[in-house]
Amino acid sequence: MAERAAYFKSLDSALKTAGIYQPSLIIDLDRLDQNIDTLLADLPDGMAYRIVAKSLPVPKLLAHIRQRAGTDRLMTFNLPMLLDLSHSMPDATQLLGKPLPAAAFKDFLGQASDGALDRIYWLIDTPERLAAYSQIAQDAGQSINVVVELDVGLHRGGFELGDELHASLTQLKQSNVLQFQGFMGYEPHLASIPTALGWRERTKRGAWDTYTKANALAGEIFGETYTRDTLRNVAGSPTYRLYKDTKIGNEVSVGSALVKPTDFDTELLEPFIPACFIATPVLKATGATRLPGLEFTETINRIVSPDTALTFFTHGGKWMATPVDPPNLKYNKVFGRSSNQEMLNGPADTDLKPDDFIFLRPHQSEAVLLQFGDITIIRDQKVIDHWPTFKISA
Repeated sequence: MAERAAYFKSLDSALKTAGIYQPSLIIDLDRLDQNIDTLLADLPDGMAYRIVAKSLPVPKLLAHIRQRAGTDRLMTFNLPMLLDLSHSMPDATQLLGKPLPAAAFKDFLGQASDGALDRIYWLIDTPERLAAYSQIAQDAGQSINVVVELDVGLHRGGFELGDELHASLTQLKQSNVLQFQGFMGYEPHLASIPTALGWRERTKRGAWDTYTKANALAGEIFGETYTRDTLRNVAGSPTYRLYKDTKIGNEVSVGSALVKPTDFDTELLEPFIPACFIATPVLKATGATRLPGLEFTETINRIVSPDTALTFFTHGGKWMATPVDPPNLKYNKVFGRSSNQEMLNGPADTDLKPDDFIFLRPHQSEAVLLQFGDITIIRDQKVIDHWPTFKISA
């Protein structure tokens, strides 16, 4: 019989003991803490850590990570989350991870509590957005912090080196309502480029060269006010381990790596361990796989595909996730995916019966964590709490 991993057996028991009987998203705090410690041990001297809130859209989870990592830096991505965290964590700084529409910026100015603007850093990616934010801030009589987005090779927007960047930095220096606080240059593409023939190294040098020249330009324009402490955000989960010092940047942003969904099973993140899982009960165990209208193929299927000898239907499904326990479970490609009762097939020795849990690893964290209501929190292989999520993370 294919043995279930002892770890997942313990999770199955913990969920049943806690009276859980529906699909749940689990976060294992012991594994999470191990990943936080791995991250902190990787950071070179002087490199700050910012938590990516959209990738971990659970307020109590962010608070836990803040405390263990000793950071007050957050990266947020939409107006609802920005407002929520401004009220619930007023001591934290928030850097926008993507530019917000000018209307959202204006809306925030009308809703923000006193002092909130001082700890928020607005991301600007074009001269047009800079002009729009400047006018709104001027009309509101507010001074705001601005971080300039650089295109360091991802080509998803941001300033390239050239006249527009020079003119925009000059405008920031001359403005009485816009305070230049630094740069952000996101480069997740580096992790996907093959190392063969030096491709990744050349692309990395290109990204770093862009950042270095932007730093030099800011030094020329802002003079002594552009210091080593000025914000230089350089990386996310896929690439932060490429930075061994603070010559290029002085801050990295990491979120998903701390729970490690399958999209982050990369060479650079090998030291991290999965810390989040979907657990869903088996509703039906129907024996041999029988497909509607194709029942006559049942015997042939068992001979040709012995890994489909048994059939299981789960409570819910069609998540962005891959089954991991019991071993060798697979989605049935002919039957198709279902968000109501997902069909999975396994070999004849699969140890599963109705009400047992199947465990899956999410492909990503930011969307999947929002699909199950409160998050089930595990510590010492026991359910210890349930943490509510944000309503939106994108």
